[in-house]
Amino acid sequence: MANRAQIPTSNSALIAMIADEDSVVGFLLAGVGNVDLRRKSNYLLVDSKTTVKQIEDAFKDFTTREDIAIVLISQYVANMIRFLVDSYNKPVPAILEIPSKDHPYDPAQDSVLTRVKHLYSAESVASGRR
Repeated sequence: MANRAQIPTSNSALIAMIADEDSVVGFLLAGVGNVDLRRKSNYLLVDSKTTVKQIEDAFKDFTTREDIAIVLISQYVANMIRFLVDSYNKPVPAILEIPSKDHPYDPAQDSVLTRVKHLYSAESVASGRR
């Protein structure tokens, strides 16, 4: 258990969001929003004017910050930076793809579900079960 990733406990860990306006506002109203002393927030509101570069930068920033434990990202936004999402392999912060109001959720594109299916299929083959 010594190799497990630790979430900082001196301060509470944050949830970061990269999503459309409705999703971000809903989570902000639920209290997950945070702006630190350097004016860095824990969310990126994605709209038609948001560039892929801004999304990539926010994803890289959120996944390297030590105060973030979970990154929620709308699946359609994750598809814009799929290469980054699929190549991310650290346990903390966890990356969770969520549906949005205007874009239906597709389990076949979810990177976490794909990894779980691959893991279980590898276990089945290794143990001789199907």
